[in-house]
Amino acid sequence: MRTALTVAGSDSVGGAGIQADVKAMSVVGIHAASVITAVTAQNTTGVSGIFPVSEEFVKSQLEAVLKDCDIKAVKTGMLYSAGIAETVADILEDHEMPLIVDPVMVSGTDCDLTDGSLVQALKKKVLPICELVTPNRYEAEVLAKMSIRSKDDLMLACEIIGKQGSSVYIKGGHFNTPTVVDYLYLSSEFTKLEYPRLKKSGHGSGCVLSSFMTANMAKGLDIVNAVMKSRELVQESISTQYAIGKGDVVVNPMVKLKGETDRFAVLDAIDAAASRILDIVPDEFVPKNGMNIAMAMKDAAGPEEIAAVDKRMTVHNGMLRKNGPAKFGVAEHLSYVLLAVMKKDPSVRCIMNIAYAPDTVAVMEEVGFSTIVAEMSKDRLSESTEKALSKSKSVPDAIIDKGGRKERTIRMLAKDPQEMMSKLEQIL
Repeated sequence: MRTALTVAGSDSVGGAGIQADVKAMSVVGIHAASVITAVTAQNTTGVSGIFPVSEEFVKSQLEAVLKDCDIKAVKTGMLYSAGIAETVADILEDHEMPLIVDPVMVSGTDCDLTDGSLVQALKKKVLPICELVTPNRYEAEVLAKMSIRSKDDLMLACEIIGKQGSSVYIKGGHFNTPTVVDYLYLSSEFTKLEYPRLKKSGHGSGCVLSSFMTANMAKGLDIVNAVMKSRELVQESISTQYAIGKGDVVVNPMVKLKGETDRFAVLDAIDAAASRILDIVPDEFVPKNGMNIAMAMKDAAGPEEIAAVDKRMTVHNGMLRKNGPAKFGVAEHLSYVLLAVMKKDPSVRCIMNIAYAPDTVAVMEEVGFSTIVAEMSKDRLSESTEKALSKSKSVPDAIIDKGGRKERTIRMLAKDPQEMMSKLEQIL
């Protein structure tokens, strides 16, 4: 199962911090590992005490998780002190996974959650290595060292905060506007996201939003799509918030958007199949341009609903390796072939390319695989596939490309990655 990591403080009332992070990531379909930076004594009315975890033990927690688990994305929440922030940054900078920073400084009940030394460490050590930072108005003003009173101020703050390369998502809930207007600053461009202003955002909204973003990035979504999906989720979380005590209501992280379970299942299946492929496939089966396996969501309408390994799997120094995570919309050529196949049989939702060799075709015939031959033109993959399939009563086990101007390949077909692995093992 895909796993993300939250590095944050514990909230004894369970509405924010580690507790909220774990719940939010779980409903998106991600297993949440955790590193606790501080233990707080708090409830819905305020924070009465903070017990920071030692830097040494924060390091021990981080190293234990990273040594054992394949972490797909990390978020930081309450880091409390410069020492803890520097410890976390020193370890994470040696690992390649998206880092989302929720620069927690004050609780939803307006209680300070830092020891006063945190901000400089965030700016110097943590933000330079992160993919995305998600401040509210107050946090953005502190990080940018300026007041934000207008749209121009907000845009300047984004540029200042993101000057070392990170993307910036400034949340608009604390601005006095009729609607909530958030801004995403990415690659020197701004994207405006506007939502109806609901009743007061409750305890834990920032934690839940950044956790949704982290979980969605762990699933392979890019920053823009992760932000947009997560913002939709947190809107529902705020609209269904509930009371558990005498103070602030608690944001509800246990919400779900339609289709998210199916998307995760597809990504998880591709991940599992890719791991198996790396273990069993010899170099000679890998096309020069790389190997890939793709799976479509049920009733997929386009490549954006078909997941595959980003940047394919290729041979490096005699070893087959993945060049990226499983993502939707990253295998256009395979996707168009698969979409044409699904028109004939919607249950066949998985495709994989392997190198062409006469010996491989002979083995396929020996084990009883059905095959058809097609000339796959780069500019009309769907049409050439449909033309070849029209001559067959049913979808074959493989389509053998005649080639021509490009490398010949064999495109294997199956109902799902599990069946694909079974077929692959028969011909190896």
